[in-house]
Amino acid sequence: MAEVVIVENAAAAGELVAAEIVELIDRRADAVLGLATGSTPLPVYQALRTRLAGRDVSQVRGFALDEYVGLDPAHAESYRSVITRDVVEPLGLDPRRIHVPNGAAETIQHAGDDYETAIEVAGGVDLQILGIGTDGHIGFNEPGSSFASRTRVKTLTEQTREDNARFFDSIDDVPRHCITQGLGTILRARHLVLLAFGEGKAQAVADAVEGPLAAILPGSAIQLHPHATVVVDEAAASRLKLADYYRYTFANKPAWQGI
Repeated sequence: MAEVVIVENAAAAGELVAAEIVELIDRRADAVLGLATGSTPLPVYQALRTRLAGRDVSQVRGFALDEYVGLDPAHAESYRSVITRDVVEPLGLDPRRIHVPNGAAETIQHAGDDYETAIEVAGGVDLQILGIGTDGHIGFNEPGSSFASRTRVKTLTEQTREDNARFFDSIDDVPRHCITQGLGTILRARHLVLLAFGEGKAQAVADAVEGPLAAILPGSAIQLHPHATVVVDEAAASRLKLADYYRYTFANKPAWQGI
C-alpha cells in the first residue's frame, strides 16, 4: 500500500515534498528528479525556491514526464518551456542537465527509445513527482495503458485535451498526441510522490490508492511500487475509506523515515 499523507492545503504539501527533495540533494549532489508539469506540482517548486537558496544545485539532473508532439519547443505551453519557466530558472538548475522528451515529428519514431536510454545512462530517477488526472491518468498514460509500458507516443483523450485547454487559447490548439514516459518507466523510479488537490481529484485518488489494480485507472499502478507516497489535501482525501488510518500512521511515524 502507498503511504498516504493528508495535509491542510497545497502549500503544506509543497513544503513537505520540497523538504524531502532537499534531503535527497544533500545526500546526493547529482540527484535525478522526475519532473511533472501542470498546476499540481507548482507548490513543490515554489517551496524549493526558498529551501534551495544558497545550495549548490549545479549537478542536479532532471527528466520531464512528457511533451506534446509537433509543438514548437519555444511555444509557451510546450513542456520544455514550462519546465524552464517553472523549475530550471527559478531553482537555478543547469538547463543542460534537465531533459524533456523530444516531440519533434521528424524524430518521433525513435524518440521514446532515446529517452529510455538517457534515463538509464543517468542511473535512473531518484524521486519522481506525479500528478493524477480526473480520469486517473499519470503522465500522459491514458486509461488502458499497459503497466509495463515504456516512453512512447500516445493519443490524448478528449477529456485530457479539455482539461489542458485552459493553458491554450482554445481546445483546438491542444495537440492530439504526446510522447510520455510509460507506466513501466515511472515504476522504475526509486521513489514516487503523487500529489493531488481539490474535490475534483478525490475519486481518482481513492481509486488509485484503494481501488483494484486495473489498466482502466493508470494511477493504480502506484500500488505496485515499493516506495510510493501520496500527498493530498483534505478535499482530495474526502473519498478515502481509510483516511483516519492514514492520518494516524503518519502522525505516529518515526521522523527519521521521512516520506
